[in-house]
Amino acid sequence: MMPLLRAVLLRSLTLCLLTLLAGAAAAQEYLGSERCITCHEAAGAAWDGSHHALAWTAPTTDNISANFDGTEFTLGDMQARFSLTADGTPHVSVTERDGVTTEYDVHSVIGVEPLQQYILETEPGRLQSFDVVWDTEKGGWFHLYPEQNYAPDDGLHWTGPYKTWNSRCAACHATGFEAGYDPQSRSFASTQLEIGVGCEACHGPGSAHVTWAETYETTQKAPPPAYGFTVDMSQPAQMIEQCASCHSRREPFTEGNPLPGTPYHDSYNLSLLREGAYEADGQILDEVYVYGSFLQSKMYAEGVSCSNCHLPHEAELIAEGNAVCTQCHSPAGNPEFPSLPLKVFDGPEHTHHPEGSAGAQCKTCHMTERVYMGNDWRADHSFRIPRPDLSTETDAPDACTTCHEDQSPEWAAAKLEEWFPESTHRGPHYGQILAHGRRDPARAAPELRSLSQDTDMAGIVRATALYLLEQAGDPSEVAALESLLQDPDPLVRSAAVRLQRVAPAMERAPRIMQSLSDPSRSVRMAAAQSMLDAQIAHMPGHYERALRSAFAEWQASMASRLDFPETHLQMGGMALVMRNMPAAANAFAEATRLDPQLSDAWIMQIRIAFATGDEAQGRALLGEALEQVPDNMTLQMMNAELTGQQMDLLPPPSAD
Repeated sequence: MMPLLRAVLLRSLTLCLLTLLAGAAAAQEYLGSERCITCHEAAGAAWDGSHHALAWTAPTTDNISANFDGTEFTLGDMQARFSLTADGTPHVSVTERDGVTTEYDVHSVIGVEPLQQYILETEPGRLQSFDVVWDTEKGGWFHLYPEQNYAPDDGLHWTGPYKTWNSRCAACHATGFEAGYDPQSRSFASTQLEIGVGCEACHGPGSAHVTWAETYETTQKAPPPAYGFTVDMSQPAQMIEQCASCHSRREPFTEGNPLPGTPYHDSYNLSLLREGAYEADGQILDEVYVYGSFLQSKMYAEGVSCSNCHLPHEAELIAEGNAVCTQCHSPAGNPEFPSLPLKVFDGPEHTHHPEGSAGAQCKTCHMTERVYMGNDWRADHSFRIPRPDLSTETDAPDACTTCHEDQSPEWAAAKLEEWFPESTHRGPHYGQILAHGRRDPARAAPELRSLSQDTDMAGIVRATALYLLEQAGDPSEVAALESLLQDPDPLVRSAAVRLQRVAPAMERAPRIMQSLSDPSRSVRMAAAQSMLDAQIAHMPGHYERALRSAFAEWQASMASRLDFPETHLQMGGMALVMRNMPAAANAFAEATRLDPQLSDAWIMQIRIAFATGDEAQGRALLGEALEQVPDNMTLQMMNAELTGQQMDLLPPPSAD
């Protein structure tokens, strides 16, 4: 690394911390939902008892749905026994697969239906979400991941770092939350204004609003912007982004709750339409929490917002069944959305199913559902038209054969052709290109390039095309798409910056200099990451300042997630690029301390030890690694090279 970038990295974190402190000093104050409800009684009554209000509650009799009167749950060698202490406190006695029994009082309660989960405090301040949950619809306990009955020394066990409530979940179940992780003691001192999603979790702190309201009668002063709140809920774009701050699959840039109203891409890195999360055509696959789906929809493109369908305080739909949809999709239409076709949708002439049947429900065909967390049905918010004609090409499911399991996609496609012979919805679909890109990004590069440049497509689709082009690794594509660094959509700009990593550093650096000062933090951080290996001895002062600031934001983002094993993998990689072997070794060591089964971190520690001449340490680390992940092929190959022993090619023993 050149001296300039090394100096920038050393100075940037200090600058970022000073900026954060200055911002905190000027912040408004949170007051609590009770204060809001003293004036806004109707909104408070609607919110009280909602899923938002009950997102995180105290373990009282009124809040707990489960039967703690001597019930039990067993999965293999693990057993949980549920009881009430003499003073009525709900209690869990857990015998793990290693035979050790630990006693826990229930710390607090997550949610209300269709399942309820319980938080256990495994050490002072550290809260973990227990994997055995209560089915509030059928009654009875069940395990969220019955096929993953991990031992307590596994990083994926419920006591491990991936299920720590403080840092993984609480921010979306609380108001004014700060995780308060101390990396020195590896402990938490979390704080929040209130548990549960209160008024100020969405509207922002209320002190300025109250100051204006309390003086209005005497001053008759006009209200400040957004009535003193940090979010203007009358603006659809602000409302959608505020809802998306929790209802999306994303990587946070800061600890706890960002100030409500902070632009989404200043707070989060949104997951693209990647394998494992989405089907190739953009349908939901894993739990992705709505926003990434909604961005693909025509509704989003036409200006529909969350409150057009959902009551924000009740957190319920605004009407029952198809009535939610027919407020717009009907012969009367809706003047707010003049592009709507004026015709019957809620009738047999459109649904081709008997009235009142499941097939006649709009959501059955246009919002297919999947089950997450064992019994929780979640709807796909991309509001798509069924395309069984593409199933063979995209390998994605279709709404028709999801219900008609005894039929084929070809049968379903023929039915749609029969019912809608003049349909304009059977042309090319971006899912075809993304499916090609997943299978062979280099071969699909021309299609992916065209898709990324198609401004009629959703930004998340175009950004995914750029991500797939990055996997192809062709520098010629990078040069051809340089203009996308100035695209209006920050998702596209971030992906365009990452695509530039494919180019040689000396070509890449001049292209992304401007991105270091991008309006969106997600883009600035992507640019900083892409500059890490740039060989630059000198740059103009304004670029150096921008680089320093962007590096600081990136470092501060990593510093906010130091209890995440994956953060230390990233820090270790960063240290390797900087040729700082001790820092890299320490980062990878912390990753394996947090998750002993993180094989990539073990492998890097071993390689660093041998590369720096410490063979004894390398051998010792290899022995430790094989104890934790004995079936890892790379570790077995390393061991075979060192010892001459044959590799163990048998499958690992079952976890049951």
